Amino acid sequence: MSNVTRQLARWRVPLGYALGGVALWLAQPTPRSLAIGAGVGAVGEALRIWAAGHLEKGREVTNTGPYAITRHPLYAGATIRGAGLAIAANSLPVAVLVFAYLAITITAAVRSEEAHLTDKFGGHYPDYREGRAAAGTRQFSMERAMRNKEYRAFLGFLAVLALLAARAYF
Repeated sequence: MSNVTRQLARWRVPLGYALGGVALWLAQPTPRSLAIGAGVGAVGEALRIWAAGHLEKGREVTNTGPYAITRHPLYAGATIRGAGLAIAANSLPVAVLVFAYLAITITAAVRSEEAHLTDKFGGHYPDYREGRAAAGTRQFSMERAMRNKEYRAFLGFLAVLALLAARAYF
């Protein structure tokens, strides 16, 4: 894995804040775009909460809940949430910025994370990645989702919607 990939994965959140400011400046939200975008974004955030409620970060390879369907449900949810925010912004430049940011940073994060999980858990992660891992039985836990700090992403999503709403209405 390249050093650039590692750095992109590490800096994706601060970079997201900086680009978020640019996106807010370029946004031209309307009540309709806000409503549609909020709905799409809520689906993405719901997927993230579901995933966070199954994830035991750093302890094991998780394969229950949405992890039984996709290897990276947190990133899938973030992508759907990003699409919702791009819709809410009602701006082609914002949509291009959002999707470029997501494509670059999530690709880097996936590569970095998969290398880390393979190093940390040996053959367990490649077995999971290839669909050879035994099915898990863990149930969703909101306490686990909170422990995984998904509330931060949820509050961030609400804050961005509020800023877009302020821009639309004021």
